[in-house]
Amino acid sequence: MKPFKFLSLVLAVLLTLLWAQPVFAQDYYFEVPEAEIFVIVEEDGSLSIEYFYRFVNTAGAHPIDYVDIGMPGNSQYSLSDITASVDDIPISDISDSPYVDGVALGLGAHAIPAGGSGVVFMRAENVRNQFYFASTKEEQPYASFNFQPNFFGSEYVSGSTNLTVTFYLPPGMSFEDPRWINPKGWPGSDTPASEIDEYGRVIYQWSSTNAAPDGKYTFGATFPASYIPASVINTKQTFTFDPDALLGTILPIACCGSIFLIFGLVVYFSVKNAKKRQLKYLPPKIAIEGHGIKRGLTAVEAAILMEQPMDRILTMILFAVVKKEAAQVVKREPLEIKVEETLPQNLREYETGFLQAFRETSAAMRRKKLQDMMIALVKVVGEKMKGFSQKESVVYYKEIVNKAWQQVEQAETPEVRAEKYSEAVDWTMLDKDFDTRTQRTFGSGPVFMPSWWWRADPTISRTTGRTVGGAAARDSGSAAPSGGGKSTTISLPSLPGSNAAASVIGSVQAFSAGVVGNLTSFTGAVTSQTNPLPKPAPSTFRSSGGGGGGHSCACACACAGCACACAGGGR
Repeated sequence: MKPFKFLSLVLAVLLTLLWAQPVFAQDYYFEVPEAEIFVIVEEDGSLSIEYFYRFVNTAGAHPIDYVDIGMPGNSQYSLSDITASVDDIPISDISDSPYVDGVALGLGAHAIPAGGSGVVFMRAENVRNQFYFASTKEEQPYASFNFQPNFFGSEYVSGSTNLTVTFYLPPGMSFEDPRWINPKGWPGSDTPASEIDEYGRVIYQWSSTNAAPDGKYTFGATFPASYIPASVINTKQTFTFDPDALLGTILPIACCGSIFLIFGLVVYFSVKNAKKRQLKYLPPKIAIEGHGIKRGLTAVEAAILMEQPMDRILTMILFAVVKKEAAQVVKREPLEIKVEETLPQNLREYETGFLQAFRETSAAMRRKKLQDMMIALVKVVGEKMKGFSQKESVVYYKEIVNKAWQQVEQAETPEVRAEKYSEAVDWTMLDKDFDTRTQRTFGSGPVFMPSWWWRADPTISRTTGRTVGGAAARDSGSAAPSGGGKSTTISLPSLPGSNAAASVIGSVQAFSAGVVGNLTSFTGAVTSQTNPLPKPAPSTFRSSGGGGGGHSCACACACAGCACACAGGGR
């Protein structure tokens, strides 16, 4: 072979190899124009995590046949609790990823081809070992968690992502209970949009149209530890100790310590006042002093005016509908109330709302409807109090409470005492010493309970008792208890004094434990609507925000108190 022909052949082969090299070396390269991530804190202390990714594969790139999704650091989970799909077609190839600390989703026959697009969904349930106790100044312990969403290697992606990250916290909280942790590296607002959904969950949502698919962003939240089992909250604190950095750490702290001390005291007293304010559910306009006393409020409306605990107010409404034969307690632990099919005509609006709530079989929906009923009731009282003096009116109704107790305590016979107590039970409950005064008044001797009491206490027989002269059950909405009444024959259940007192006091406890749950949280849901926190003034310090309520936390992943639940990138 002639030399020039051989050289030409070699050059032709080399050119062919060089031309073909991009085809042989094609790699993953795509865009993620949209992504949604949902982190749901379940009541058992686990997380459910959902990812929605819309991929746009680059022309000439490798088909997207696998998607690697990192799982939270130190998390405990099972592949059997993970489901996935591509364009709503289920994925069965779910395995441990060889590239990231997480899972690999094999798209199989539904791989996204070069130049194509598709939506990949993954849901991981029962993800555990993510909560730590937070270091806060709260009166109760707080749990915390941080979450870093999955990200992709920068060599595989281009463009920006319209990213939304949403936290769902355990049900039953008010806006004032949880705190969000200011996100790290986030191109959007630190302050999330927030609301409470129909299941009573506080929702935090961060959104940005300028997120990067390879961005490492960290989000977090803290909330009262009582909303998840204590056993799922880590107590071990982990620190990284660097002796060489110790001096560099101490000096800035010493210089800035006084500033942080002052700032810490401000935060402490602000939180303390906020906790007290949370139980102040009257609208501010009631506090604007008018003139004169507002007479004619029902005992329940007077309880709103006096800002009594809401579990006690709900018990007062229970007694009212029981006396009117509209409902019956069939079980106390947990509390179950049977609502009559045909309701009496003389029910008040809040009594009707109360009964409608107890027609709900879902505990969360029942609690939500009770909160809605209380919100409406507070607003009604606010309207009635326009132009009247709150201070003078409270004094007036306190005197009614004292007179109610006097009528019961001064009754000459147990039978008359039962009659007076039946008339005045709602007013006596407005006494701050209601529990101890009830025990003292009933004493240790036999006590004849009101004729309707069997409806309030399922342990009492309807037929137990004796026949005496007394009064028929009256509308609990009368402005004050009155003596006398029609002579009628009623059967009064007879109980020892201690049992009678326990029966009455137990009604409030049953409401608190079985229906209201966390009283501060229940009341806070009402407060957020009737007496919301004022919007913070603009400040160079960003410690809280609006958007429906809540607070931020400037917490960092420096210790286990703010555990990171981080995910890594991949294909």
